[in-house]
Amino acid sequence: MIGIADIREWRTRDVVDDRGRKIGTLEAVYVDTRTDQPAMATVQVGLPTRHRLTFVPLDGAVVGPGYVRVAYAKSLVKEAPAIGTDDVLPAGDEEGVFRHYGLTYQPGAGGERRLARR
Repeated sequence: MIGIADIREWRTRDVVDDRGRKIGTLEAVYVDTRTDQPAMATVQVGLPTRHRLTFVPLDGAVVGPGYVRVAYAKSLVKEAPAIGTDDVLPAGDEEGVFRHYGLTYQPGAGGERRLARR
């Protein structure tokens, strides 16, 4: 399990896919609101004048010197739901992020958000 105390150090590290290909730069980590454990990250991708933030799960992620390796292919991550660099993921769009990766989405009992940015 990746320790939550370490996630502040991950910002601006390269994010690489399961084969070591660079996807982009880590922008933020989102924790699961039920467990307070790292669940997703946003990765800055795109051209220098047209950046966007795409979501990738952190299950199976490995942190190395200067990089975070995720367990997903670069092409899958780049096709994932994205937001603008100054935007916030709307609560109604969370399920689509999970569905893109074939993950089960379960909001809180009172309909609370599943992801919180750290």
